[in-house]
Amino acid sequence: MEPQTDMTPEIPTKSYICHRTSQPPSLNGRLDSPAWQQVERSPRFVDMATGEPAFFGTQAAALWDDDYLYVGFWIEEPFVRAKLTERDSLIFQENDVEVFIDGGDCYYEFEINALGTIYEVFFIWKDAHARFDQAEWDVLRRDALTFGGNYDRSPETFWRGTHPRGLRWAFLDYDMPGVRWATHIDGAINDDSVVDKGWTAEIAFPWAAMKELANGRSLPPKDGDEWRVFFGRFESLRAGGQAMSPQPAWSWNAHGVYDTHRPERFTRVRFSDSTLETP
Repeated sequence: MEPQTDMTPEIPTKSYICHRTSQPPSLNGRLDSPAWQQVERSPRFVDMATGEPAFFGTQAAALWDDDYLYVGFWIEEPFVRAKLTERDSLIFQENDVEVFIDGGDCYYEFEINALGTIYEVFFIWKDAHARFDQAEWDVLRRDALTFGGNYDRSPETFWRGTHPRGLRWAFLDYDMPGVRWATHIDGAINDDSVVDKGWTAEIAFPWAAMKELANGRSLPPKDGDEWRVFFGRFESLRAGGQAMSPQPAWSWNAHGVYDTHRPERFTRVRFSDSTLETP
């Protein structure tokens, strides 16, 4: 099924050319490999709902080769904080960066905090679930939950959400096979006596694990193929001893609403066979 019509046309959807790299990044979290030094970074992230400038600087970039889609984040953070260490903890409740990969009838969510703790979920739209392998994606066996979006909390939309496609199945037990990640902190984590520069995150998503997300497209992509990818950040801020609610959410591409789960608003990533020149 084709992506739904853009529900917020007054905010343009951003585009990005993702170049091939001949030298796989080192995946040490520092983003110091030659390819990351040459890659074009995103503009500074904006408020996800309004498109206004974010409080702190965040940029992202992507590269690819025959094995992986590589994503890097540069995160300005004067006081780097992270407490959650158990995999699939609710990382979005503290400071994190996020990647969503859209597959048309499904999409994948990946979150990571400064400690390198990750959270993953695989979503399948309910109207498309019959198209998937029913043995592998058995909603009862895997205890999948229904989900309407993280914007829909009013009584009228609480159960069914506001997205035209309705609900989706959320597979909380999903772990992408072969995904790799690392983080690096430029400062002293959880020590507010030190003003930090921030942190960086580096993730490698294997094409071999993206059969459902490819939605019939080539793996790895062909020159000119376009995928929709969300690059975002959540920030837990406190003022006067109270946590801000909702917490600020910043992204490469504004959504027009406080909801990360809008694939039609994800950044358009076009893959190029042009190899990034590195020293």
